[in-house]
Amino acid sequence: MTLKQYDLKKDERYLQLLSKSFPTIADASTEIINLEAIAHLPKGTEHFLADIHGEYQAFQHVLKNASGNIKRKVNELFGDTLRNAEKRELCTLIYYPEQKLELVKHTEKDINDWYHITIYRLVEVCRDVSSKYTRSKVRKALPTDFSYIIQELLHEHSDDKDKTDYVSAIIHTIVTTGRADDFIIAICEVIQRLVIDQLHILGDVYDRGPGAHIVMDTLKRYHTWDITWGNHDILWMGACAGNDACICNVIRIALRYANMATIEDGYGINLIQLATFAMDIYGNDPCEEFKPKVSKDNPLDERSMTLTSQMHKAISVIQFKLESQLIKRHPLWKMNDRCLLEAIDYKKGTIIVDGKEYKMRSCNFPTIDPKHPDQLTDEEQALIDRLHQSFTSSEKLRSHIRSLLRHGCMYNIVNHNLLYHASIPLTADGKLKEVEIGPGEKLKGKELLYQTGMKIRAAFQMNNDIQTAEEHQDAIDFFLYLWCGPDSPLFDKSKMATFERYFLTEKETHHEEKGYYFSMRDNEQIADMIMDEFDVPKPNRHIINGHVPVHVVKGENPIKANGKLMVIDGGFSQAYHKETGIAGYTLVYHSRGFQLVQHEPFTSAEDAIKRGTDIVSTIQIVEMNQHRIRVQDTDKGLELKMQIEALKELLYAYRSGFLTEQERKNPPKL
Repeated sequence: MTLKQYDLKKDERYLQLLSKSFPTIADASTEIINLEAIAHLPKGTEHFLADIHGEYQAFQHVLKNASGNIKRKVNELFGDTLRNAEKRELCTLIYYPEQKLELVKHTEKDINDWYHITIYRLVEVCRDVSSKYTRSKVRKALPTDFSYIIQELLHEHSDDKDKTDYVSAIIHTIVTTGRADDFIIAICEVIQRLVIDQLHILGDVYDRGPGAHIVMDTLKRYHTWDITWGNHDILWMGACAGNDACICNVIRIALRYANMATIEDGYGINLIQLATFAMDIYGNDPCEEFKPKVSKDNPLDERSMTLTSQMHKAISVIQFKLESQLIKRHPLWKMNDRCLLEAIDYKKGTIIVDGKEYKMRSCNFPTIDPKHPDQLTDEEQALIDRLHQSFTSSEKLRSHIRSLLRHGCMYNIVNHNLLYHASIPLTADGKLKEVEIGPGEKLKGKELLYQTGMKIRAAFQMNNDIQTAEEHQDAIDFFLYLWCGPDSPLFDKSKMATFERYFLTEKETHHEEKGYYFSMRDNEQIADMIMDEFDVPKPNRHIINGHVPVHVVKGENPIKANGKLMVIDGGFSQAYHKETGIAGYTLVYHSRGFQLVQHEPFTSAEDAIKRGTDIVSTIQIVEMNQHRIRVQDTDKGLELKMQIEALKELLYAYRSGFLTEQERKNPPKL
């Protein structure tokens, strides 16, 4: 066997730094043993979700049940030894421990006996979900109050005769000291924490649903997560950065679905001035085109419906004006056909769209000057100035956007999987399409997404040494193009037909032609070409994205390109349930392979707690491996391999006398 030769002189500085952490041969050897052991553990479970759209209850439930992963573990552990009702109760307890405990204490006759049995079962589940991690990693996930106790229970089996009394005494003492509730809550949260190692959000936290701010609060508390930004996230990022057209779009969408909770309750943005303006300007306008989409569960009374419709129209008209101004300011966007206020004949009540004249449903625009249709009135400008100040100064909104920037990007490559929200723009012949994002700056594929991400970040950088004021404003303006630009990788459609859907009855004008990517994404060669462009390593590589709901009722399949591309639009938004026939998909990637989980609509957390109902899910095996995937087969494994190699070089330096061992100050802990 030939010993590997190292260039110790070249690596001297690095080895000296490394020796401070591992000052002896024993320290370096112990760490190598530790890292090699970790590399041979099964890979952690990854959880992929997309298009949450503010539906925080369904999102939180899917996180709690890990897309059915906890139910699967419980079934595997207890099989026929527990009745289905008992397994269902145990799962519900793990999902909602505090609320379920309150119900149990009101109905259970012998609560102490229930505590003993339940704690034993929870320890078994926790032992199973922690089995693929090192003791060190599990220890870090444990709550301080019960860390020692849980460690003892996890590593001492009650079926060992010598330890039976020991384990029983621990559980008995937990109950008799009145800590059973606290312990159960703690261990349930540990199970939730350990069952998923990494959470991937494929965009669109925001809009439509009532609680995007709650989703963001949940993500900020989550142990490990990342996000590839979606078009609706970009819209809110633009609003926070001060893009007034984005601000109008955000408010318009909220009013369209009569869901103002995120804006008003979540971010403390007051819309009273908009309401007053709308009543003054559109008080005699029925605003029929702008009546919000409301569910049967949350109807609006007549007065609220009228006011919401008036506010909806008021902000929409301002939006159309501001969008027109930005489009004219940026001719590179090639969106002049969307300056539709100039295409209206205000006397006839008609509009020219794509060269054809259409009669408008209504033509009441008291704030529009036909000679200067995109010019704001003084009152509109004052309103926008106030809203601009509110959005850019909301500390909670800024905090959430900082989290998106910190954890997010336009694309991500994780464990041979390419993640992005929507599209990679293509030409008609299936080649990567060049998109001009700045004067003379034509980009495609990977470079397009990378530079787009850099431009997004530039919008939040105020340092004059990095960019000029013009460049900074250009980055802020660019959020609108990313939201609705025809070649935006987050949109990729011919147009966003917002105006036409409001004012024209002809369905032909509502059509938004999707980019070539969407018609070609089922082609395996196209998928491979895209993955090659992004340097996704072979074999067993995939593209995973969301954005477009999968229409199961029409027979559409979420698995495309011979299994190389998966579309997992979460379908959380209630507005899509009738259209798709389901509540969307999530994806689980564990050490055995991929499982695509199809969900039925979520009822409520209250129903889940009281009746033990869960989201009805159907698991579809996408890809299973003959051998378990180990940590060494993942991105983390590559990091470990490099660390091990560096430590081996350090050992060689010690043993050859190039470096001298130092006195051990604090021996490293495994």
